[in-house]
Order: sequence, then C-alpha cells, then structure tokens
Amino acid sequence: MPFCTKEVLSGCGVYDGTEIHEASAILVHLSRGGAEVQMYAPDVPQMHVIDHSKGQPAEAESRNVLVESARIARGKIASLAKLTTADHDAVIFPGGFGAAKNLSTFAVDGKDCKVNREVERVLKDFHKAGKPIGLCCISPVLAAKVLSGAEVTVGHEEEEGGKWPYAGTAGAIKELGGKHCVKEVTEAHVDTKNKVVTTPAFMCETELHNIFDGIGAMEAERRNEA
Repeated sequence: MPFCTKEVLSGCGVYDGTEIHEASAILVHLSRGGAEVQMYAPDVPQMHVIDHSKGQPAEAESRNVLVESARIARGKIASLAKLTTADHDAVIFPGGFGAAKNLSTFAVDGKDCKVNREVERVLKDFHKAGKPIGLCCISPVLAAKVLSGAEVTVGHEEEEGGKWPYAGTAGAIKELGGKHCVKEVTEAHVDTKNKVVTTPAFMCETELHNIFDGIGAMEAERRNEA
C-alpha cells in the first residue's frame, strides 16, 4: 500500500495564501518517494486578498481559502474538516503568509495568536497518533503554538544583512513556548520526541534550488520518522 501523506494548504499566493513553489516542491519530493498525496484546506474566508503585482491589499475583493487552494491542487482537494489521521501516514504544511493569516492569526497577533480550530485538531491528532508532521517556512509557528515545547527551525536568528529578513520569527517561536534551532536553508531540523520536521524555505533570501533542496531534506527526515 502506498505511503499516504496529507498536504494542508492556506490559499494560493505567497502574500495571502500558500507559497506555491514550496507546495510544488513538496509534491515533487513526495512523488519521487512513491507517496500517495491528498490535499486539504480550511473552508473559511481569507484574512484579506493581496494584489501580488503591487504587494498591496485589494480592498474590494474577498476569497475563500479552500477555493483558492484548489488552484494548486488542480481541483483535487477537500475541506480540512473532513481529514482524520486514519489512512494517512503524515501531514505537511507548506509556508506562505497564509499560514500566518488564514491558518492562524500569527501575522496580526504574534505570540498571542490563535490557530484555526481544524488546523489545531489535525496537529494534535497526528501528534497523539505518533505520526510525523512536516512544516516549512513560517508554518513552524503553528507547531510552536499548538504542541508544547516543540523544537522547530525557521533558519537563522539574525537578519545578516537581509539574507534572513524574517529572523525575528525565531524570537516569537520562543515566546510561544517552542524551542528554536538554527539551521541553514538546505537543512531540516528533527524534533524526534514530537516527530516534527521543519526547514526554513523562503524565510531565507536565496536561489530557488536551495529552497527545493531544503524541502527535500525535510521530506527525507520526515520519512525517517514514519
């Protein structure tokens, strides 16, 4: 029976949803590993809509997270409310600001954020079942918030001249009760106790192939935890 993995999306587009390159890289690595993949997203409105050509909010627009995520999933997607741990060996969360805006309120509330109730349920259920959880880019904040004492990485803890523009997130992870571990963009961190595997991805300003390789490292380590 094929290894079955779930990917949880948060919309479509880096500034208001899922980072598309990260979602695609995860799918490529899963495909190479022979995994069967099912995609889910919460059926809720986006926090807001960003015009990606301008980097500014499109005030008159509203979009649904599930509907937008279906663009990445090529229509093969279901509401997150339908997901259970049964018949799924692992769950992976790509990054993008949607993780901090639609899957949680981290973008607005920081350490005082709330996590979407279905996202929280899924994280807790997979954790309780002892099944691996993969998160990349900004999405490790979800594990830091929901899973007490989780060890995660979002890369480095200093901006280093703009190479790590979101380095402040490491401090927020500590405030959430998590432990932050410094890693390079091509590396992954494994929290063996909680079976949480994370990689920095686009938290770093770097070439796309480095992002791809880091996600590959995350997937390889996640499979080792299965």
